[in-house]
Amino acid sequence: MDIVTIDFETFYSQEYSLSKITTEEYVRSDLFEVIGVSVKVNEDPACWYSGSDVRGFLKGLDYSDKAILCHNTVFDGAILSWIYDVKPKLWLDTLSMARPKHNATVGGSLKMLSLHYGIGRKGTEVIDAKGKRRKDFTPAQLKAYGDYCMNDSDITWKLFKKLKKGFPVSELMVIDQTIRMYTEPSLELDRFGLEEHLLEVQAKKHELLARLGGEESAKKVLMSNPKFAELLNKLGAKVPMKISPSNPDKETYAFAKTDQGLLDLLGSEDDKVVAVVEARMGVKSTIEETRTQRLIDVSKRGPLPIMLNYYGAHTGRFSGGDKLNLQNLPSRQGNAIRSALRAPDGHKIIACDSSQIEARILAYIAKQTDLVEQFRKGEDVYQLFAGDLGVSRFVGKTCILGLGYGMGSDKFEDTLRRANTIIDEIEAKRIVYFYRNKFAAIKGLWRECDVMLTNMVAGRSGVIRDTLPYSPDGIELPNGMVIRYNGLCQGKDGYQYIANAREFRKLANSEDSINWTNIYGGKVTENIVQALARIVVSEQATAITQAGFPVVLQVHDENVCAPVLSQVDLAQQVMERVMSTHPPWTLSLPVACESAIGDNYGECK
Repeated sequence: MDIVTIDFETFYSQEYSLSKITTEEYVRSDLFEVIGVSVKVNEDPACWYSGSDVRGFLKGLDYSDKAILCHNTVFDGAILSWIYDVKPKLWLDTLSMARPKHNATVGGSLKMLSLHYGIGRKGTEVIDAKGKRRKDFTPAQLKAYGDYCMNDSDITWKLFKKLKKGFPVSELMVIDQTIRMYTEPSLELDRFGLEEHLLEVQAKKHELLARLGGEESAKKVLMSNPKFAELLNKLGAKVPMKISPSNPDKETYAFAKTDQGLLDLLGSEDDKVVAVVEARMGVKSTIEETRTQRLIDVSKRGPLPIMLNYYGAHTGRFSGGDKLNLQNLPSRQGNAIRSALRAPDGHKIIACDSSQIEARILAYIAKQTDLVEQFRKGEDVYQLFAGDLGVSRFVGKTCILGLGYGMGSDKFEDTLRRANTIIDEIEAKRIVYFYRNKFAAIKGLWRECDVMLTNMVAGRSGVIRDTLPYSPDGIELPNGMVIRYNGLCQGKDGYQYIANAREFRKLANSEDSINWTNIYGGKVTENIVQALARIVVSEQATAITQAGFPVVLQVHDENVCAPVLSQVDLAQQVMERVMSTHPPWTLSLPVACESAIGDNYGECK
């Protein structure tokens, strides 16, 4: 298969740039213009095309046996697909390939990666292109721009040859799939439903602010950390605190929308406390409002491109992008947004969820054989555990899903409280103690992972549960990928590592104030489980797509297709068969799935 390396140069200005707007907004804008493109076929010298030559060359290629390679293929791929109707056999992306190995040490920029591998130096624009249309460039300037662009293509090709060594073919398929969800979008958006939801969100926000004496006066209180803390004190609520990210010896208010202390207050029995916290979130974070508005804006331009950042998380999990993180739909807004995702005319949406995949993998990796057997028999593991404890099925479910990574009784109690289930401290301790005794193999896995951290710091290798080899470089996964803990060392409160390249460069320069990430056996266990779950679900998506039903959306452990009406039954059968089959790297992991069909994604929940 020929590999065609492509790099576009496009019009941009002060406001119209990827630093200000999303890729989708940029490419679909009326302001969009291609200045030129660099094209390199395999090892051949790169060529520069500009003006009408761009379309002529691109349309003249046969893409049925070609792969398209770019650095940040979502951008160049969107141009190829939406502007030139190019659909290659395979999408390749050096940015995605670099993330698993280099995100925490080098970063993802072409400049830094080229320096790391010594494969050339990314050039700098020799002309000021900002605000210039193609017609504004002189021939000499266009040539200089072309030289700059062709150099990028050469570096991208060299980088690909470096990165592909040892890179699993299965993961190249996953990268292709994530890019295709963006470049070849299928799901449409219900603009009118979104507009109704936006009005509801805005009305609720104003109502909450009015409870505090009017919008303007309320904002002054809610947007000030000290004043908000004072308000909580007046209501008799404990002000949540956390360790300052910039100073480990200092405490600060835990008022960010993701801070557990603030979220815990939403479970307060005092309606006034709940109201002010909700109002605070409504003022400080407009995530529901802005996300809904962004979806409305996208609906005016076309189908919804699904942005998934391959290896967006340390464990390989995807993260969302384009300011539309569909991997994170808070329950307060969730179904309204889901219901706005519609199948095209003449199609249905099928959502198939890999049932309890993380709990199943945890039991399998830990060799908790009794739990594995319950999953294999299709028994209700939540109810069985709840029955042993003498508690509700909901509490049993929370135990199975939440206690497998070392969660203590205090956090368990808080977790239940946020779900409006109140237990006292003694009961929480009893439940946690019971779980750890009943599932001793899982508890043993935490200890084994603690030993692994000790060995890795000491430069030793080993195997976790006779299944997962590890070395100082990281934990080797069954598909050849690695969970890395870069800079792993002993810290004040246990082991720690560096999670991003900026911090890693600080360490290399012997700078102070490194933001270390703490790691311990329970957390390692969670990392392993999440990484394996991602592999399982992604490989299932690849198999479903190769069977003729492209996966158009992935949300955590769920694959979504949108087949034509005449093939809905067949597509559902294929999805259920694939997602009920154990992965190729194990014969003993019991997997199962649940599927649903609807005209929109919300109907599938």
